[in-house]
Amino acid sequence: MDLLLDISKIDMVFPTPKGDFTALKEVDLKIHKGEFISLIGHSGCGKSTVLNVVAGLYQATKGGVLLNNKYVTEPGPERAVVFQNHSLLPWLTAYQNVELAVKQVFKKTMNSREMKEWIEHNLKLVHMDHAIHKRPDEISGGMKQRVGIARALAMQPEVLLMDEPFGALDALTRAHMQDSLMEIQEELNNTVIMITHDVDEAVLLSDRIVMMTNGPAATVGEILDVNLPRPRDRISLAQDAEYNRLRSAVLTFLYEKQRKVETISSREKVASSSTQKVDVA
Repeated sequence: MDLLLDISKIDMVFPTPKGDFTALKEVDLKIHKGEFISLIGHSGCGKSTVLNVVAGLYQATKGGVLLNNKYVTEPGPERAVVFQNHSLLPWLTAYQNVELAVKQVFKKTMNSREMKEWIEHNLKLVHMDHAIHKRPDEISGGMKQRVGIARALAMQPEVLLMDEPFGALDALTRAHMQDSLMEIQEELNNTVIMITHDVDEAVLLSDRIVMMTNGPAATVGEILDVNLPRPRDRISLAQDAEYNRLRSAVLTFLYEKQRKVETISSREKVASSSTQKVDVA
């Protein structure tokens, strides 16, 4: 596969009243065209910071991000973001919300008829063509997220960035959205980077799972290849030995390896504090 995105040894340091805070330290990751990557880790491990650097919303303190061998220095339509909150404008219909993005990206290359067809195509892609003229307050949470995804896809991004897009949905709606996302990714071959806290979601959707160490100075701890054949069926996978092995590997990293790191770090802090007290005395 062709290398699309190179996250090259990035550090992210934020100034605070108490001094500099290092959120990320030497995060290094290469992503190929058409890959589905999940970022997973405990809260505060810098997952969203990585996503924001790739989106161009943050500039890395050290290192950088290359997309097609060009440095990312600002947001751009080749990287579309889907947030946990759908971020739809409440006074606009589903069609009009998608239309905003299409006009922004394609106003010089599409006429009004082509835009209309393209907007309707993307809403149909996420199974929202039946609610094309409804406003956000007239549709469910899952349907809002579908419109948000349609808006992102309508920009024809090279990379789709998703920050816990299904985190606020109930379990059944979430499952339907995951299935829809797999269908879309299979059809369009998008490159997707998704943040999740859900281990089953990560294993079901991903080609690789990037497991982040705990912050501060978080980095890539382990990368797990998910070689399960596609298309994937959640019912069949529930009894699949390889699926359960992968799931266990992620849980082991999150709840055993990272817990050990936390325990060691806490002991070192206590020991350091005790030494300082003895020295002062």
